[in-house]
Amino acid sequence: MTVVRYVVGGCGTGLMVFGGTLLLERPEPWRIGVWLAGGVLVHDGLIAPLVIAIAALTAAAGLRLRGVPRAALVVAGSLTVIALPPLLRPGGVANATVLPLDYLRNWLLAMAAVAVITVAYVGVRAGLRRAARRR
Repeated sequence: MTVVRYVVGGCGTGLMVFGGTLLLERPEPWRIGVWLAGGVLVHDGLIAPLVIAIAALTAAAGLRLRGVPRAALVVAGSLTVIALPPLLRPGGVANATVLPLDYLRNWLLAMAAVAVITVAYVGVRAGLRRAARRR
């Protein structure tokens, strides 16, 4: 098991070095660094506190919000953050090929898919637990 960890760690380190060299070949590498730092800040400053607040509110209401629902909230939050730029764009664009899709509809479909998959998974798991208790 230790050998596998070292191999995986070595591969990860190699990929980071490769990514760093690609980054330094760019004309303004600091812009990508700012973008990556913004992603960390959005996650740690917005998505994670919202998930924690929702979990605390549901716990105060007597509901249990664990594992899968929390993961679904993180996925939904991440999808929302990724979708914000095209969703919030001001009006139309001069070039119709720049943002050619219906981003609001696609975001709503993605949110619905996350919700349906989460509810189905939790429901199936609860059903299996009930069946196991009956035995």
